[in-house]
Amino acid sequence: MPIQAVLWDIDDTIFDYAGADTAGMHAHLLAEGLPARYVTAEHALARWKEITENHWARFGAGEVDFHTQRRDRVRDFLDADLDDTEADAWFERHRGHYEAAWSLFPDTVPTLDALAGSYRHAVLSNSAAVHQERKLRSLGVRDRFEVVLCAVELGVSKPAAEAFHAACAALALDPAEIAYVGDQPEIDARGARDAGMLGIWLDRTGVDRPAPTGVHRITSLAELPALLADTRFGAPSTFG
Repeated sequence: MPIQAVLWDIDDTIFDYAGADTAGMHAHLLAEGLPARYVTAEHALARWKEITENHWARFGAGEVDFHTQRRDRVRDFLDADLDDTEADAWFERHRGHYEAAWSLFPDTVPTLDALAGSYRHAVLSNSAAVHQERKLRSLGVRDRFEVVLCAVELGVSKPAAEAFHAACAALALDPAEIAYVGDQPEIDARGARDAGMLGIWLDRTGVDRPAPTGVHRITSLAELPALLADTRFGAPSTFG
């Protein structure tokens, strides 16, 4: 069955989240001062990344809500017993620096342009719609996507098949007619594959690593048009 639509992840797929997060936190530390528990800014940045990954995993597993994971990241990073208002205020100051560093990857717009006349486009993100909608509008690409679906509003996160199938319902397409592109081999690509879609892992690391079985690995979005055009690639339908 030929691919009719591309379903996109946002962070670290079309948007350089890691770069913006690092630059934003570096600017935030310069403004706020380095917390006493950290020897260097590099130490603090590495710890912030680790804490972020841990608490996003809790949110993805349904253990906490979106705002709780964000507040807990701040408390862990500062090693401080902040109340919600204090944690929110610190994060908002950080977010100002983070948003100032927002940018798309250089291959994002050229690839969207190349695919525009041939495929429909939508977003499925493990974040909240209010944040991702604002991000896409700020970056000038919201109009490229028919629909933006996010875990907070869906009540289910990738890699659960229900999240991918919600996108199928929104697009009125069978899973086998949709390709999912994301930077996480398990959460994104394997999850999409298990839901009956064409799972595509965008691995920007440049390190030659094997993809999960049944998943297609690309190292740049520039490779995506040729992959989608090859009608040998399809996914068995599991929807219904």
